[in-house]
Amino acid sequence: MVDSDNSYGERVSRLVSWGHWFSFFNIILAMLIGTTFLAQSPWPDTLLGQAYLIISWIGHFSFLVFALYILILFPLTFIIPSRKLLRLISVCFATACLTLLLLDSQAYQKLHLHLNPVVWELLLSKENTSFNAEWQYLFAAVPVIFLLQIAISEWIWKKQRKLSRKQVGKPATIIFFLCFVSSHLIYIWADAFFYSPITNQRANLPLSYPMTAKSFMEKHGLLDKEEYLERLEKNGGTSEVINYPLEPVKFEGRGKQYNVLMVMVDNLRSDMLTSDVMPETYRFAKNNQNFMNHYSASNNTYGVFGLFYGLPSSYASSIKAQNTAPLFINTMRSRDYQMSAFSSDNFEDAEFYDEIFRSLDLSTKKKESSSDEKTIDTWKTWLSATSNKPWFSYIELSKVENFEDSPTVFSQFKTGSKQPTDKLKARYQSAVFETDKQIKKILDEVESKSSLEDTIVIITSNHGTEFNETQNNTWGSNSNFSRYQLQVPMVIHWPGKQPELFKHKTSHLDLSATLMKDLFQASSNPYDLGSGKNLFNTNPRPWILAGDSDNIALITDDTTTVVDQFGNYKVFDENYKRSKSSKPKLSIVLQGLSELKRFYRQGD
Repeated sequence: MVDSDNSYGERVSRLVSWGHWFSFFNIILAMLIGTTFLAQSPWPDTLLGQAYLIISWIGHFSFLVFALYILILFPLTFIIPSRKLLRLISVCFATACLTLLLLDSQAYQKLHLHLNPVVWELLLSKENTSFNAEWQYLFAAVPVIFLLQIAISEWIWKKQRKLSRKQVGKPATIIFFLCFVSSHLIYIWADAFFYSPITNQRANLPLSYPMTAKSFMEKHGLLDKEEYLERLEKNGGTSEVINYPLEPVKFEGRGKQYNVLMVMVDNLRSDMLTSDVMPETYRFAKNNQNFMNHYSASNNTYGVFGLFYGLPSSYASSIKAQNTAPLFINTMRSRDYQMSAFSSDNFEDAEFYDEIFRSLDLSTKKKESSSDEKTIDTWKTWLSATSNKPWFSYIELSKVENFEDSPTVFSQFKTGSKQPTDKLKARYQSAVFETDKQIKKILDEVESKSSLEDTIVIITSNHGTEFNETQNNTWGSNSNFSRYQLQVPMVIHWPGKQPELFKHKTSHLDLSATLMKDLFQASSNPYDLGSGKNLFNTNPRPWILAGDSDNIALITDDTTTVVDQFGNYKVFDENYKRSKSSKPKLSIVLQGLSELKRFYRQGD
């Protein structure tokens, strides 16, 4: 019987029934494609985590497909009660949705990301990359999906009454509903109590936004706020499981027995290393290895994280959750180094310092903050007590960070300008000048107590600072990824190496790889140990990676591309001026995004 021979109500009723079954079979197809997300995600270690993975997989895709049917196709049933036209629209719509899901699964497999603006740019880019080429082949699946949808549509229409008599729909609906509701209830509990085998799965599936209800639980006495905050501070949030290093470290010898001294001047930008502002350090740099095109791994305190771990700061939460120490610190401990760290502010500004320095002697830390001068005196006392074993020492100087509190502007940096910016810069330079004197004291002490012939000295900073040079009303640090906030000094004294001025781009991420290879004679591929390469490797690199917990910056000679956690990007020129018409070089973006996921444990 043709549509014109049926009443409007009968046609709509049959089309609604057909639509339900059509949705059911597309739920099955979506779940089958969705197994890719499960395969590419870390398999939970606990039974509850595994149960949640299966329940959320069933509940999420059943809800997603049925919600699309209710919002799109169900209303059309009443507007277009024509079986041929409605079924054609439904087949096209389902084909488009499953194609997007298939594309998303491939993006997750390659980048551990779901579809976002950057991924779309990669997909539509005309650049000849292997990633782009692989994606083109996926569109060959579109006609296959379309024909499959036509076959399902026709089969359901013919077998609709038989399907209804099998009493499959109601039990399946109940199962889908229970899985959807229970997955969100389980996540609410896991989020409140930091159960990482579940919370680590929050971004596994596309368009997944697990429910949280901490305020509701607190209101009804199900969650103690103070206990929750204590757990939050202890756990540092939830995190993914990280493989660091990717492979066990191998060594080809015992390496050198050099001491290692690391002096980190907080908030020191690279253009301060001049004969006027830092005369002592400048002289030291001329006689040693000076990396003049060096970048911190971040524009905030997480620059120290990159310096020690050789990893972007996006890995910091996972490192903290797993309480993992840096590779070269572990190597020093295994080789019986004497180790200690000193800071005038007691390392209170960066929570990840506990993971870095947990193997070091921090007994010399004072309960109250002190000056850089007292910090150096404390370090001298420790150095005098060291034995003949090799030692590692980290000294953090904070006078430059607190330059606004400096009571004096030294005469050589006084300015007649009435501009507040010029006065602020003069005060900053004065703090740097004073810090330079403290660095000289440290170097003199090493020379007198332990000859520089057997000591590696590293002088650098965690990040730079800006005085609105980019004209974007950005000051200090942690406000943009301009070279003013990222470029820092890197001066190294390495016994046996000749003085040299290096002009190639280098990064904080390179220090760990350099120490592991040149100091400890690691034979492992640096690619498995971190995101950097040997500092002394002068081969040109197309980009430098920096970032914070929410954004990454890919820095080339001419541009800086900033990508946020949602995949939105901005391109800036060499002066950090926004170029809205410019597109990022997507092959570089692809490499950068891959680097942010490379050390996370993938599914087996």
